[in-house]
Amino acid sequence: MIERANRPQPIPTQENVSSHTPPLGYRALTPLYDAAIALLTQEKVWRSRLVVAIDPRPEDRVLDVGSGTGSLAILVHKASPNTLFKGVDPDSDAVRRARAKAERHGSNAKFRIGYLSADMHVGGAAPNKITSSLVLHQTPMTEKTRILETMFQILAPGGELHIADYGLQKSKLMRALFRWTVQSIDGVDNTQPNADGVIHELIRSAGFVEVEAYDQIPTPTGMISLFRAAKPRAQSEGVAI
Repeated sequence: MIERANRPQPIPTQENVSSHTPPLGYRALTPLYDAAIALLTQEKVWRSRLVVAIDPRPEDRVLDVGSGTGSLAILVHKASPNTLFKGVDPDSDAVRRARAKAERHGSNAKFRIGYLSADMHVGGAAPNKITSSLVLHQTPMTEKTRILETMFQILAPGGELHIADYGLQKSKLMRALFRWTVQSIDGVDNTQPNADGVIHELIRSAGFVEVEAYDQIPTPTGMISLFRAAKPRAQSEGVAI
């Protein structure tokens, strides 16, 4: 069991943002990011299923952690144009592309350069839905924990968490594909916990309830899992908020 940490969470610094590693490892490759993700991860499949699970409504305030080039923002906009959407990502090139993409599609999505922190809001209020795609597998265990605990902290009571990321690699084939692709790029130390199935327990240990890995999509880079969870509405539901 992973114990939930009762400690103040460090606030990422601007120096961290400045030294952020670009999505494909090199800044010059950022223009290829959308094409690479589409080709190598069955993106249309898992993103469309993720949007169905998020089920955006006009009254929703959605925060996307590690929003990249804004692909999810556009799909949410198409599903519900009046949903308030905010993305945060430390990569300035990706954020610039996300803002341009949103403008082209007439989306009201806003994007911020930086890391997730406890002061974030959407439209002046706590987000009631938080999502993240292909982020946690790239981060050390301490950062996976910090991200999920911060998500729990800022999410409105009764709000929803939606994660799409590499999860448990069950079969020999998926483990091999994951090792040959993701781990060859992102390394083993940060990615192996995901492959071993740690994300489900990390989400639960952050305080979320009703944690479920409800879908698994096999891809050329390994198995991508879709997780959903909820923040209790009140202390009586099991977790102090």
